[in-house]
Formats: sequence, C-alpha cells, structure tokens
Amino acid sequence: MIKDKKKINLTMQIIIALILGIIAGLLMQGHQEIANGYIKPLGTIFLNLIKTVVVPLVLFSITQGIISLQDIKKVGSIGGKTILFYMCTTAFAVTFGLICANILQVGKGYVLDASHLTEYEGAQMPSLMDTFVNIFPSNIIAPMLESTMLQVIVISLFFGFGIITSGEKGKPVADFVDSMSEVCIKIMGMIIKLSPVGVFGLIVPVIAANGPDVLLPLLKLIAVAYAASILHAVIVYSGSVKLIGRMSPLKFFKSMSPAMLFAFTSASSVGTLPFNMECTEKLGVHKEVSSFVLPLGATINMDGTAIYQGVCAIFIAQIFGIDLTISQQIVIILTATLASIGTAGVPGSGVIMLTMVLQSVGLPLEGIGLIAGVDRILDMARTTVNITGDAACAVCVDSLERKKQRI
Repeated sequence: MIKDKKKINLTMQIIIALILGIIAGLLMQGHQEIANGYIKPLGTIFLNLIKTVVVPLVLFSITQGIISLQDIKKVGSIGGKTILFYMCTTAFAVTFGLICANILQVGKGYVLDASHLTEYEGAQMPSLMDTFVNIFPSNIIAPMLESTMLQVIVISLFFGFGIITSGEKGKPVADFVDSMSEVCIKIMGMIIKLSPVGVFGLIVPVIAANGPDVLLPLLKLIAVAYAASILHAVIVYSGSVKLIGRMSPLKFFKSMSPAMLFAFTSASSVGTLPFNMECTEKLGVHKEVSSFVLPLGATINMDGTAIYQGVCAIFIAQIFGIDLTISQQIVIILTATLASIGTAGVPGSGVIMLTMVLQSVGLPLEGIGLIAGVDRILDMARTTVNITGDAACAVCVDSLERKKQRI
C-alpha cells in the first residue's frame, strides 16, 4: 500500500495562512471595503467562537485545577508565586520599554500637525480600593455574560475551595467539573482546527488598512516597540525559564511557537489560552499548575502591554517636546505595573490603559490619536509577549513546586 502523504501540521498551516494574508492584504490596499466586508468576518466569526467557549473553559479549568491540588494551602503557595512572578516581569517590561524608547529617541524628528490629531477623553484611574472591590462579583451570571475574567476567576476559586472542603459530598460536583472541563477542551480543539482560516481573516484587513505608505511615519515607533518586546522575551523569559524552570530556552520557544503565532495574528490573550495550555502541557507542566496559572495570566499578566505603555509614553512626550524626569518615568513604571492588573485580554485594551499612564505624568492625551492608527500592529507584538510570559510563569512555578515536593 502507498503511504498517505504526511499532513501539514497546524503550525505550518498558520504560517501559510499568515503569509497568504499579508500578500492578500497588500493586494487589497485601496479596496478596504472588500477586506472589511468579506474577509474580516471570517476572523470575527473565529474569534467569536473562541470567546464563546473561553469563559466556561476558564471557569471549569481553574476549578478543576484547585480540586486537583486538594489542599487550600497549596493553592495559596502556587498563587503567591504566580502573582509575584507576574508583578516582577511586568515591572521589568515597562522598564525595558522606557530604556529602549529613550536610547533610540523614538519620538525625535517628528513634526507634529495638531490638526490631524483625534481628541481622546481620558480614562480615570480607579483607586486601589475600587480595583480591589471590583474583583469580587455581586452575582454569578453577570461576569460570565460580560466576560469579566477576574471575577470569573474569583468564582472559580471559591467553588474550588467549596468542593475541596465538602469532602465526599462534593465529589459529584467535582466529577461534573472534571467532565465539563474535558468537554470545553474538546470543543476548543474543534475550533482551533479552523485557526488558519481565522488567521487569514484577521490579518488581511490589518495589512489592507496599514500598508507600507501609511506605516512609514510611525515605523520607528513600531520598530522600537517590537525591539523592546523581543529583548524582554529573550532576556527575562529565557533567563527565568533557564534559572528557575531548569529548561532550555530554545526548547521553550520552539514548543511555544504555535501559541505565539496565534497570539500574533489574533491579538487576543484570552483567545490564545487553549493554545497556551496545550503548549505548556507538552513542555511537561502539570495540568494542575497550567490550569491555574495560565487563565490567571491571561487576565492580570500584561508584560507586552506594559512595554507598549512605556514606549508610547516616551513617544508622545518627545513629539510634544516634553522632557520626562527620572521621577516621572518611575511613576510610569508603577502606574503601568498596577494598571496592567485587570486589563482584559482582548484586542485594543492597551489604548485604554495608556490614557491612565499618560494622565499619571501629565502628558497630553491627544497624542493617542497618532498611535491609534497602528495600534492593531502594536497589539500583535504585545499580545505575543503577554502569553509567552504566562507560559514562562507556568514553567517556573511548576519547577518550584516539583522542587518543593522533593524536599
């Protein structure tokens, strides 16, 4: 018998779809109505399918992860390590963004034409207590309908704790949660098979709308943001995976490539969650760790967004001729680190958070009008960094837990 030809794997299919999407987007410059009217809906449908399953997937996977730990103290141990890792890497990320933007003088040489700017109404930075209060939902249904992921995670935590403390009486519910988690994973697997079509539908309108001629004035901003993102991934994630996770960085990035590719094209941290869970489990991370760390990271870990905020803050300051002091840049680091907590893992949320960072140091919000046109391209890089950071954390926390068990 003649053997069947080897099928092209999903990663290669996504790469091919990405290349075809770029070519099609370049050909459709000047015909945006076709790209937006007939091709973009393919990407929108794909993302909608993912978003439909993501909330129950997060709800049941985190609850299952907590149940599998069988010890509330162990949940606290993993949770503490995870949050500490996320906060530290986010602070490093915004610092990288500021350093790269300052050294490369990201905004120098631009002639600002104020008449072309769009007015943006500033978003008010919530107080620390308001942020804390908003984490806890007033009912179970609303967070699921509105995809308020932090509140969904809190619901998962309490249900997980309740099931653990219920002992034998909680076993039927635990079995139900386990079954629903598996069902959600299977449904997501079906949707993931459509990812090449989704990637094509997502990338074509971006290229059609932001061709090379449109990108030239802001090319330096994009280059600096991407350079800072790559540096952060190579230095911080490679270092943490090697030193804490005891894993080869090459192995880590190679195994993470499918998730990183999808994150780059979809610009959705939450949407990439199923890919991320699959990749980290292939890296040997225990499911009980990945099912807790990754959904939490998709909500509160925004290293790429922090880099974006640092670079864009310097860019806006320089095009307006404003020199930021060291103390002001420290304020940016603190604000960006805190503002990243609770940022929704969906496309475009970085612009909203940027208004808070700009307000913290008195920079004009009108500058966001310049960035808005290429925000989608910047969003692709920052989402890739976000999900890679989640995976690095999962690898490190899993390694620390293994070490703890051996002692």
